[in-house]
Amino acid sequence: MMQQYLQIKAAHPDILVFYRMGDFYELFFDDARKAARLLDITLTQRGKSNGEPIPMAGIPCHAAEGYLARLVKLGESVAICEQIGDPATSKGPVERKVVRIVTPGTVTEEALLDERRDNLLCAITGNADETRFGLAILDLTSGRFSVEEVEGDEALLGEIERLRPAEILLPEPLRLPGERGGITHRPAWHFDRDSAEALLTRHFGVQDLAGFGCDQMPLATGAAGALLQYLRETQYSELPHITSLTVEHREDGIVLDAASRRNLELDTNLHGGTEHTLVWALDSTITAMGGRCLRRWINRPLRDIPTLQRRYRLINALLQNGTHTSLRDALRGIADIERILARVALGSARPRDLASLRDSLGAVPALRRPLGELDAELAGQLYTTIDEHQEVHALLTRAIIDNPPVLIRDGGVLASGYDRELDELRTLSENADQFLLDLEARERERTGLSTLKVAYNRVHGYYIEISKAQSASAPPEYQRRQTLKNAERYITPELKDFEDKVLSARERALAREKALYEALLRALLPSLPAMQQTATALAELDVLCGLAERAERHNYCEPELREETLLDVRGSRHPVIEQVLDEPFIPNDIEMNGQRRMLIITGPNMGGKSTYMRQTALLILMAHIGSYVPADSAVIGGFDRIFTRIGASDDLASGRSTFMVEMTEAANILNNATPQSLVLMDEIGRGTSTFDGLSLAWACAEHLAGSNRAFTLFATHYFELTTLPESLPGACNVHIDAIEHGDSIVFLHAVKDGAANQSYGLQVAQLAGVPRSVIQAARKRLTLLEQGGAAQPQDSPQLGLPLESEQEPHPALELLQQLDPDELTPRQALDWLYRLKEKL
Repeated sequence: MMQQYLQIKAAHPDILVFYRMGDFYELFFDDARKAARLLDITLTQRGKSNGEPIPMAGIPCHAAEGYLARLVKLGESVAICEQIGDPATSKGPVERKVVRIVTPGTVTEEALLDERRDNLLCAITGNADETRFGLAILDLTSGRFSVEEVEGDEALLGEIERLRPAEILLPEPLRLPGERGGITHRPAWHFDRDSAEALLTRHFGVQDLAGFGCDQMPLATGAAGALLQYLRETQYSELPHITSLTVEHREDGIVLDAASRRNLELDTNLHGGTEHTLVWALDSTITAMGGRCLRRWINRPLRDIPTLQRRYRLINALLQNGTHTSLRDALRGIADIERILARVALGSARPRDLASLRDSLGAVPALRRPLGELDAELAGQLYTTIDEHQEVHALLTRAIIDNPPVLIRDGGVLASGYDRELDELRTLSENADQFLLDLEARERERTGLSTLKVAYNRVHGYYIEISKAQSASAPPEYQRRQTLKNAERYITPELKDFEDKVLSARERALAREKALYEALLRALLPSLPAMQQTATALAELDVLCGLAERAERHNYCEPELREETLLDVRGSRHPVIEQVLDEPFIPNDIEMNGQRRMLIITGPNMGGKSTYMRQTALLILMAHIGSYVPADSAVIGGFDRIFTRIGASDDLASGRSTFMVEMTEAANILNNATPQSLVLMDEIGRGTSTFDGLSLAWACAEHLAGSNRAFTLFATHYFELTTLPESLPGACNVHIDAIEHGDSIVFLHAVKDGAANQSYGLQVAQLAGVPRSVIQAARKRLTLLEQGGAAQPQDSPQLGLPLESEQEPHPALELLQQLDPDELTPRQALDWLYRLKEKL
């Protein structure tokens, strides 16, 4: 047995092997040690190898899914090695072979997946100088297969952040920037375009890939071929649910880089959770596949205005008729058809999967009726695509009992009447006792032998027993089987035939049921493509009904989309924050156009500058997935990208300081923003000294307004920047309003034109709980600075600053004596003021 195991392990040296032994999966040697550590299971030993005990660890087969889930989350891959031989007929070890390799990107079991997040496998390859990359992306649980090509590391990292694949396949020499898990390296020749094209055309049954639109994408084609090859090696089965290949172009959607996705918290918050994200705020979908569809839409907002307008019109029709309520009720009867169909295709669908598919198809007519009554183009398209699949529904209704067991291995899944031979075998197995009673009564009557009885024992099987006194009268067809002291036992051809049937009836019934179940799965394969289209349409309908519900509940409005780049939003609100506030959210207007391209935002910390900036970006994203937006009215148009430079932290793993991270993000924006881009810049330059920070902020604002000409929200505490509108066309000042009340501050959260007159830093520090003594000392220091004084207050020695003698001239006087205001430009005057401030 160990020789057999070692042969199998040699073919899979780098992954764990679950080796089936009876009711357990066993692991040996280093696999056992690793599994014991990762899964916290007992490490034992058994037998010897080279004189040393063999380490061994095992898990029960019935609990394997839970352990697999833990391993997959840790990024491990597992080869499942099953017994395929018959123990009753095997000489030596039962024949075993690997039937499937479970990897993070190829998981299909329901228990191992996040039901509302796609589980993506991604293959990436680059050109010789790694300036252009081809990506292939597949969700094995739905069969959705796509390719794209991108230019440069920034675009590649942005796509990886958008997709967040569970596993990434790379050719041997290629390395991705930064550290990340889930990387699987493959031989470089697997990414060769010619071999990839041959594999893909053979899989899809086509002459070439021109019909898919990727014939001019050599890198993406190579990646797609490598991905398909990997699936063939890990799944050990055909992939009939992968029926097409979609080409994506990055410019078809609003592009967000990796930093912007994180900063805007689209589906993951800054702490790695899902609460208080845009998905959290918008996801009221009923089905799991609807939840996944919404995430795809949010992570790839479209720029195709006609498509978006069709979604708006359907949401409007749903709201006008109130139809979304009845449709959402009907959607509660729809299971995760996408993933069920994938398991059908891979031959791993369980009985309850088929029961759920049957019940879901039974719920479709109730969905189609109200959908067909809506006056909206998209409603008609969805009505046509959502098919009732009556033949499949009838087949599953006839085949599967109402509440089947979890697994086929124990039988009892197929309904009575589905197969005559199976029914006969079940009848034999279930009604053996009654048959024997009937046979005994019949034989007694026929032979007239009162002592005749039919019985069974485990040694001799079934027999007819007659007392010694009456044995001489036994019919001639009775064949003697055993002689006892007081009786003779016989067998008849009829009883022998019954014995052969009934003793093997259960095994034969189970084998017949398994064969019929596998045939049933195969019978569903021709209907897979049409049922996949139905599942996709149901998911989209679920999303749109959910967006209608959100619009109704939170008073969203239908945005008006324009081709030209502009923003005119009245009464805008933050879609996430308004749902978590106990008090009403303060709405604000957003107006940006060709003459108003940069808003320089000033105001106190905690006043709402970042909220105002983020809600502007989120409104644009919502409008471009086809959602209504939280505002009184909104005219939105023409954005190609969204950049954010909001917050920062040290990137210790890469040795980058907070300021370095900030400058890297700023450089990306300055190098890539266009006149159709939205840029959010929050407190640029605060990570360095005052002069450097102000200079950088000033220069960034000038570049964005003059060279990039991007639509920019520029929040700052450098009040000197409020003079920019005097020299930069398209720049305007706005501020977040607040008022002082005694020593405290009241935030009004209202955005008003003009610059703020102060930053309220001490008041915010007081709100944050800074000790009162520190606040008082800071206020005295601030008064001195504003009055041009420099002396340390006598009653504040705790500041630890050197005192200046009143008799000694202050160093700042040297600067003041050199000052000739008539000869200074505004920029030079600003420089003088900061030099003076340093002296003070």
